[in-house]
Amino acid sequence: MREAEALARLRLARTDGIGPVRFRDLLAHFDGSAEAALQALPAWAAKRNKPFHPPSPAEVRREYDTVLGAGGTFLHWDEPGYPPLLGTIDDPPTVLAVLGDPALLLRRQVAVVGARNASAGGLRIAGELAEALAKAGVVVTSGLARGVDAAAHEGALRAAKPGGASTVAVLPGGLDVTYPPENAALQARIAEGGAIVSEAPLRAQPTQRHFPRRNRIVAGLSLGVVLVEAALGSGTLITARLAAEMGRDVFAVPGSPLDPRCRGSNDLLRQGATLCETAADVLNNLPEAPRAGAAGPLFEARPAPPTLAQRAARAPEATGDAAQLLELLGPSPVAVDEVLRRCHLSPSAAQALLLDLELSGQVEVLPGNRIVRSAAGDREGIQEPT
Repeated sequence: MREAEALARLRLARTDGIGPVRFRDLLAHFDGSAEAALQALPAWAAKRNKPFHPPSPAEVRREYDTVLGAGGTFLHWDEPGYPPLLGTIDDPPTVLAVLGDPALLLRRQVAVVGARNASAGGLRIAGELAEALAKAGVVVTSGLARGVDAAAHEGALRAAKPGGASTVAVLPGGLDVTYPPENAALQARIAEGGAIVSEAPLRAQPTQRHFPRRNRIVAGLSLGVVLVEAALGSGTLITARLAAEMGRDVFAVPGSPLDPRCRGSNDLLRQGATLCETAADVLNNLPEAPRAGAAGPLFEARPAPPTLAQRAARAPEATGDAAQLLELLGPSPVAVDEVLRRCHLSPSAAQALLLDLELSGQVEVLPGNRIVRSAAGDREGIQEPT
């Protein structure tokens, strides 16, 4: 990828209001060019009366040079080297910053997660499981939190050897931010013997909204997720739910019914999670691909997003679909979810067409995820914004 396009993609990814789904739709609309998408943002913002505020080119250049200067790299979701398993989820990160060995992200991974206030027994189990998995050639992935996460990273590092499996830590903040602070030395060791991954820009401090996003990456990278001590209502259970929705296998270590730290993981066992006492329980049940994964070999190259020329080749179908969406809209705002329920298109296809209509000024997206047909909506077809 050209450096100018790589910088443009990083800048677009760092723009508030441009999430992973909208980012991918914009690239598809502009023939894969983030530079063109950035140039169109002011006109688009004027039509929707909601400005976007991309970071300055100088700010993005500093981040880019700092990561590369530290020996790190950026992985773009549609480029070779991006974790193919992560690319199969609904909202894969558009850009990942990686410090350490990015090749680990292409290996078979298992997440080991659990309580931050874990018991001594829970810490021992997490460490021994991770060490055995790493010795068996499986990369151990976790979130570098205190407790079970840290124990899992430590166990995998104990098993690390040149050319062997190790561990991947997914951060809730920037690549240069340690959270919690007491794991600074561990983070440095993982950068040397494993890989540190972040979706956030440099210097970004973790906030409450960052942790579920971090958890989705942990689950998305992994073929299976092992829970060690998870309380009811804990963030660990969010990771398990996300993993199940992605078609990943969920394993749980049984715990004492008297320990509230184990009630969530024990409940998962009642719901059908695979009981895990040793690494063999994971290795003997770990699939080669997610249960609900995409068709075809897991690690084959993913197709590029459709270009405008490819969309034009499907003009009769696209025109009919766009017309149907417009017919569902009127001068009164309606929830986007309601439109998605009433049209015959898949949610992803409908969202892509709605973006096309929004970019061309034919519909307007309002606060509260509502949408309304604009005066320009009476025009036929989908036009490129000027």
